Amino acid sequence: MGSDREGRDIRFALTGDSLITRRLRPYEETAYHQLWSLIRQADASFTNLEGLLTRYEGYPAPVSGGTYVVGDPVIADDLRWAGFQVLSRANNHSLDWGIGGLLTTSDHLDAHGFCHAGVGKNRAFARSPGYLDTGAGRVALISAASSFPPGGEAGKQRDDLPGRPGLNPLRYQTWHEVDEGRFRMLGELAQELGLLEQEKERRQFLDAHSVQEVIRFAGAVFCPSPDGECRVRMKVNEEDQAANLAAIEGAARQADWVLFSLHSHESHPIDRSAPAPFIESFARRAIEAGADIVVLHGPHVLRGIEVYRGRPIFYSLGNFIFQNETVQWLPQEIYDQYDLPITARPDEVFDQRTQNDTRGFPARAAYWQTVLAEVTFQEKQLQEIDLYPVTLGPNRGRTRRGRPMLADPEEGSAIIADLQRLCQRYGTVIKWSDGRGQVKLC
Repeated sequence: MGSDREGRDIRFALTGDSLITRRLRPYEETAYHQLWSLIRQADASFTNLEGLLTRYEGYPAPVSGGTYVVGDPVIADDLRWAGFQVLSRANNHSLDWGIGGLLTTSDHLDAHGFCHAGVGKNRAFARSPGYLDTGAGRVALISAASSFPPGGEAGKQRDDLPGRPGLNPLRYQTWHEVDEGRFRMLGELAQELGLLEQEKERRQFLDAHSVQEVIRFAGAVFCPSPDGECRVRMKVNEEDQAANLAAIEGAARQADWVLFSLHSHESHPIDRSAPAPFIESFARRAIEAGADIVVLHGPHVLRGIEVYRGRPIFYSLGNFIFQNETVQWLPQEIYDQYDLPITARPDEVFDQRTQNDTRGFPARAAYWQTVLAEVTFQEKQLQEIDLYPVTLGPNRGRTRRGRPMLADPEEGSAIIADLQRLCQRYGTVIKWSDGRGQVKLC
């Protein structure tokens, strides 16, 4: 790894979810500053900004993406200090503080010169690319989300009415196939309870998914299985897919490099360590449409890496900054979830949610281990993918964990070994060498 630019086109530094609520600058650990040095020397450095930078403008949404993630706008200075220029915004925390929080965050990021994308005043703005001009070429970012609370998607603009601010969606439909006996039983119960599908909605679903019959029951959709086996089916929204692919095609004509970011919690129905099949299919379609890199985030853990047609797909880069336990204020809705009174404090929410760190995020090391992916292209060809293991310090306690630094060799080797296991489904091989993983390219 060198700092010279000779003989290469561009170097990207890619990270996963940054739920950032505190300043980055005060700390002095060597491994901490070595990490930022890697990010700063890239031509384009990316993270998913999963939260808002506001002084609590606007009002909290009735439903959030989990914690209502808010940090002071001064954090934008620290993100620039850290070396980031490219931020995705479409995720399940985009509207934690309503439209006011979303638009105020955009204003702060614009004032600091960030390239950011994925949200906007209407769907066309949310779906449009952000651009970063670098000495190595023009970079386009398109950001979308398949995981978000109801109503988070931006609305379409009309001639007579404005669209609704929100995020760029990649929606999908889920249904459950069950054997004939169970399907009949559900139908009888739905009829008895007055829950049968409206004919128009029923017909639309049948036409869209090529199934023979459908019942919506208890918030889920059921269809008879063609072979008697029970399974979960998922299908991407065709309109959202087409529009996002068109955005990629357009960006490829307006930029030298296209980065597509997708925030997705969805898992494979059988193997939760892998993404949902519709996500894999869409990611490959994105490469075919002109994306040079597809980077996913959302499940808060690492997932595998695929090299498709000479372009990398990172199916999840996990958490990079994870400070969701040090939010200053929370609305009453989240206290209600844990049966806490209106006099309760944020620390009581976090204690209750994790049962004093014995369950949830604090109880599993995988949420606190990740990699910084460094991707280098030379003469438009993929040249290198280096993976630097990163730890977020799961055992450091609430006030110290969640801040990234390069892992020591022992932990780093274990992180890369786990990632290699996740890559097996894609035939990707990672070699551990000189304190980092290196993807073997054919």
